[in-house]
Amino acid sequence: MTAPEGGHVTTVDSHMSVRTSPGTAAVARDAVRKLLSRHRPAVSAGTLNDALLVTSELTTNALRHAGGITVFGCVIRGERLEITVEDASDALPTARPPDDPAVPGGHGWPMVCRLAVEVTVSALPGGGKRIRALLPLS
Repeated sequence: MTAPEGGHVTTVDSHMSVRTSPGTAAVARDAVRKLLSRHRPAVSAGTLNDALLVTSELTTNALRHAGGITVFGCVIRGERLEITVEDASDALPTARPPDDPAVPGGHGWPMVCRLAVEVTVSALPGGGKRIRALLPLS
């Protein structure tokens, strides 16, 4: 597998995984799209759209609010897609209060939590955090 444009694939193994350092959400989406295109049986269009949406939200949040993406990874584990985003910020993701329509954004994190079967946020030893989302493939 070759690196998505603008990214660098650091590992691709027999478990169908990609680790890259994308500079944009589009590069991360391309990595997920390429990974899922190899999955058999093929994933549905809805599953692909959910995976791309979660990828966009997690990577965009890291780029906008956390100083950038330090690591992006996606791996297929059985019938689940694991998306991992690491950044240098210790700040936890938050949702916009539902009663404050004047504040833009804040909808992505709740959407990620609804689409994923599991979401974890872990502090990294040297600072920053890792967000891991598991999505069903069927």
